[in-house]
Amino acid sequence: MATDIKETTHAVEAASVMRLLSARPRLLALGEPTHGEDTLLDLRNELFRQLVEQEGYRTIAIESDCLRGLVVDDYVTSGTGTLDEVMEHGFSHGWGTSAANRELVRWMRAYNDGRPAPERLRFAGFDGPLEITGAASPRQALTALHGYLSARVDAGLFPCTAETLDRLLGADDRWGNTAAMMDPTRSVGKSAEADELRLLADDLVSLLDEQTPHLITATSREDWERARLYGRTATGLLRYHSWMADTTPSRMTRLVGLRDQMMADNLLAIAARGPALVHAHNGHLQREKSTMRMGDRPLEWWSAGALVSAHLGEEYAFLATALGTIRHQGVDTPAPDSVEGLLYALPEDRYVVDAPGLATALGDTRPAPRVSPWFGYAPLDPAHLAGFDGLVFVKDVPQS
Repeated sequence: MATDIKETTHAVEAASVMRLLSARPRLLALGEPTHGEDTLLDLRNELFRQLVEQEGYRTIAIESDCLRGLVVDDYVTSGTGTLDEVMEHGFSHGWGTSAANRELVRWMRAYNDGRPAPERLRFAGFDGPLEITGAASPRQALTALHGYLSARVDAGLFPCTAETLDRLLGADDRWGNTAAMMDPTRSVGKSAEADELRLLADDLVSLLDEQTPHLITATSREDWERARLYGRTATGLLRYHSWMADTTPSRMTRLVGLRDQMMADNLLAIAARGPALVHAHNGHLQREKSTMRMGDRPLEWWSAGALVSAHLGEEYAFLATALGTIRHQGVDTPAPDSVEGLLYALPEDRYVVDAPGLATALGDTRPAPRVSPWFGYAPLDPAHLAGFDGLVFVKDVPQS
């Protein structure tokens, strides 16, 4: 058995990854089972460098706010701002404090310096402007979309003025009320103003689509794509806020599903631009349904990876990551009868595994699911193994 498993492993290199795949995917997704560990981000950074140099990849997309990500992209492509400013304002979820993320941004800026625009690397956040505790005001996205259109489209075609949007949006802190996540009555998502904003946002997005030939000529495809990002973010946020105010049993299922839908829409837009490496939690990138418990209620929804895979087919590839230990979080040596335990017994510190080949090597053996003592680490589900294109295994994760 150990010999059979060993034959499925390779060095964690772009060339080894590509040999697992039938063709270069438009989106190569690399998952992680926990957040906040620079060891995993360093591995991501090195793989991205190799994909850039050997496979022609030009974009990296991470699980961070898509609007904040524009700050990072402007910096790496044109040098706008400073590295300190970008790390403070260009990331959500606290990712800007990561030394590995800082090194990624620094390297991308250095790589782009002096290169023509078609050869420059691009950065994207693909999460919505969402945090665990709530969702952002749709103001930034809505007003940016309106501003882009108002400078280039006849005023008579507009559903509203900028002043109307400002009045309906009101104070931003009422949208960001964190109490609304647990108490729907504290949300403004089903107010008369929010309902009107949803209709206006829909009309503005429709106007953007109707005027596409003129807008691309008058500005650029790049500016038009950014306006489309504003449009889908505005409509996504307003939909999310509406469900924040919902009181039915379906509320939480819809909220987690809407977040992954927003992620998927952003990833499909990134895919249209060219091959990209995507990095996020395994649960957002897997092809299977995602599951979690909220109190005594089980939730199931389709992940962003499942949605994107349904659209792109073989142009989407997913590498899950599994870990041996995270001792500083209480995650010790895995049981030998788990997938992680079988991989931990091999001598290498890290490698990429032919996941379908591993599933074949295991045959009728049914590895035991690993149970994590720490909520921040999600062990591999053995039942999903054959559905991965590859599996990256990291033996030990030291404290960042």
